[in-house]
Amino acid sequence: MTEPQGRPPSADPSWHERVTEALSTISDAVCCLDADDRFSWLNPSAERLLDRRLADLVGRSVWEVFPDLVGTDLQDAFGRARTTGGVQQVECCDEHLDRWLEGRVLLDHRGELVVFFRDVHERRTPDEEPVEESSLLRAVLNALPARTAILDPEGRILTTNAAWCRGATARGRPYAARVGADYLEACRTAGAAGDQDAVAAAEGLGAVLSGQAPSFSLDYALAPREGRAMAPTWWHLQAFPVDDRPRVVVSHTDITDRVTAEQRAAWQARHDHLTSRPNRAALHEAIADAMAESASRPVTVLYMDIDGFKQVNDTLGHSAGDLLLQELASRLTHRTRPTDLVGRLGGDEFVVVARNCDAGGGDALARRFRSVFDEPFELGGSLLPLTASIGIAASGPAHTRPDDLLRDADAAMYAAKASGRNRHLTFTPALRTELDDRWQIASRLREAAAQGEFTLAWQPVVHLATGEVTSCEALLRWNHPQRGLVAPTDFIPVAEENGLIVPITRWLLQVTAAQCRAWTEQGLHLSIAVNVSAVHLSSGTLIEDVLGAVAAAELPAEQVVLELTETSLARNPSQATRQLSTLRDHGVQIAIDDFGTGYSSLSAVASLPADVLKVDRTLVSGPATSIAAPEAVLRAVAALGSALGMQVLAEGVETPGQLDLARSVGCTFAQGHHLSPPLPAEELGTLLTEARRRTGRQCLPPPEGGRTMPSPPVATSG
Repeated sequence: MTEPQGRPPSADPSWHERVTEALSTISDAVCCLDADDRFSWLNPSAERLLDRRLADLVGRSVWEVFPDLVGTDLQDAFGRARTTGGVQQVECCDEHLDRWLEGRVLLDHRGELVVFFRDVHERRTPDEEPVEESSLLRAVLNALPARTAILDPEGRILTTNAAWCRGATARGRPYAARVGADYLEACRTAGAAGDQDAVAAAEGLGAVLSGQAPSFSLDYALAPREGRAMAPTWWHLQAFPVDDRPRVVVSHTDITDRVTAEQRAAWQARHDHLTSRPNRAALHEAIADAMAESASRPVTVLYMDIDGFKQVNDTLGHSAGDLLLQELASRLTHRTRPTDLVGRLGGDEFVVVARNCDAGGGDALARRFRSVFDEPFELGGSLLPLTASIGIAASGPAHTRPDDLLRDADAAMYAAKASGRNRHLTFTPALRTELDDRWQIASRLREAAAQGEFTLAWQPVVHLATGEVTSCEALLRWNHPQRGLVAPTDFIPVAEENGLIVPITRWLLQVTAAQCRAWTEQGLHLSIAVNVSAVHLSSGTLIEDVLGAVAAAELPAEQVVLELTETSLARNPSQATRQLSTLRDHGVQIAIDDFGTGYSSLSAVASLPADVLKVDRTLVSGPATSIAAPEAVLRAVAALGSALGMQVLAEGVETPGQLDLARSVGCTFAQGHHLSPPLPAEELGTLLTEARRRTGRQCLPPPEGGRTMPSPPVATSG
């Protein structure tokens, strides 16, 4: 619009009337917008084209009435017109109108925008198409959710759908191109600017247009517009001939949700869900990559296990245990070097992969990681002190796979835990030999009972006041077909670690109950004592296994004594108390074995339902340089047993002096090689039967060297 000369248009009201009257009669649509982009006036052509009345639009924002135009070139054109004052050319497509519009935007003397626009939709429909076919094509294209365009043989855009219009906001990508634009050239231009996806699109599209390829597809990422804190979107581009005429359909489908889900699934497959640290699969890859870098740059693996973590779950609950693991993962991550990787294998096991690190460096790292536990963990309002056992393995010629390093680090961690916990050890070949030996023992143990390799020896227990044998302890022996006799200290721990101790003890209960029944039928009245592992207490089957064995043998439960160490009972006193109380209610006797060597508190021992306190042999023999110490200790233990209502048994009696000492301090029973070594069942039965026939009592012959006990004797000579 041109202002009249001589005076400002604002001083001549008739000027606005004349301009308005003139614009009301033209075929082009015209509207005026105030400084806030609100409609202030529009001509009848604009009302018809926009399908809105003047009264419905005046005072309303363009972006309120046509929200799909927000962010398009039209909004940018408004801004440029206000900034530069020059006329701006623009094309835009409105989804609700389903029309393409061409416009010119200029700023008038009042600071309002004047917008001239016209319908150019038909220009986007190929001229040679019949009207009916063109309408159908338009309807089909607009029904497609993907941003779709049809190209001519040269790669120029013939027409697009409504979704393509909405995609015009994504500048910098080929689908921002307009009708009539050279789509193929747009791809090449973007590729020349460094967009490798556009390079691939140009090559693939060129092959389809030339007939060298039947189709082309490409997945690519689209970065958000500058200044927008958004994640990139992902798109799937497809190009294929439309029919026998040389045209090509190009579509861009939003696959962001699918790609995001795939990325999330891939991340979850390689990370621990609780701590977000790399899992076993990712750790294997990291170790493999580190080992492949260079043989001259060793990699060290540290395998960490929290000492006593099960007690945290059992006492505070699994939620507290989860919080502990998350806190530990955070602490470890902050103690590593930038090149190190902290991962979680599962449970309370963590692994650190240290690149360019030898065994000495691994030792230093292990010390640093153990210092993580110097500060207690706060759980449920309480401070919880914890420790960890760590195994270290550095790569060498023997390590060709990630599993080799993990295996050796695990072995070193296991050895650290077995040697007292709260320490770290470096793997050595000797350690592997020891572990292989334990594995061979475990493998053979599985079939030992079925193969008849287990035997029992019975050590009598003497009642000191009468000299009678009132019970005997069943001692398990293993005759290995290659190794010969294997000591219980060598195979019992292996059985516990490999889940074999429960079936072995179940077999032991059945055999000992049957033997006790056989002795009863011979006129021998004996109780049998069987050692039970803490693992059996935790299994939940101890009550069923014990009562099942005595029932099968038709043996009174009162003739069974279960021996458990104070250490095993202290692991979970409440669980132990429940099970042992139930067994005592059925008549089974309970003995605390090896008393004086564990770490349980006196209050814990006092609360346990027990009948017998077995004093460990180390307290009976006492220090070699002390004479008074054994008597003082035994007297104190005997007094404790009496106060708790328990009978006291001195085990490991090896000398006449120890036997006299046990009696003098008030012990009720004694057991040891001085009285009798462990004997086969037949030999012990014959010995006691003969003594009963000759003396009327179940006694042992006197030890060699003469009588060692005052009247009544342990046994009469004959």
